[in-house]
Amino acid sequence: MYTIYGIANCNTVKKALTWLDEQGISYQFHDYKKKGLNREKLDAWLQQEPWDKLVNRAGMTWRQLSEPEKAAAGTPEGATELMLQKTSVIKRPLLEDERGKVVALGFSEKVYGELLS
Repeated sequence: MYTIYGIANCNTVKKALTWLDEQGISYQFHDYKKKGLNREKLDAWLQQEPWDKLVNRAGMTWRQLSEPEKAAAGTPEGATELMLQKTSVIKRPLLEDERGKVVALGFSEKVYGELLS
């Protein structure tokens, strides 16, 4: 079973969840806003994906950061702290398999179809 991480009101997450439902693929949804995210999980992702790929610089959360906050997030340590404090800055959805492997970051029907079919 897959776990999909994100925020329930994110349109991209909604598209991914709808696609998974339509394909009959089992998953659990982990909402950052409701359940948070611990350092161990984030560290596991950072071992698989570069920190600058995990930070969503196109989203509203990033745009609302002050310039000093953005600058502080320009290092692996700063980005990690930012993602723990403001989970909505993490690129979403993040799809993880049952072993904790990051399968996909973001959503594309084509990519999901290739990976999960």
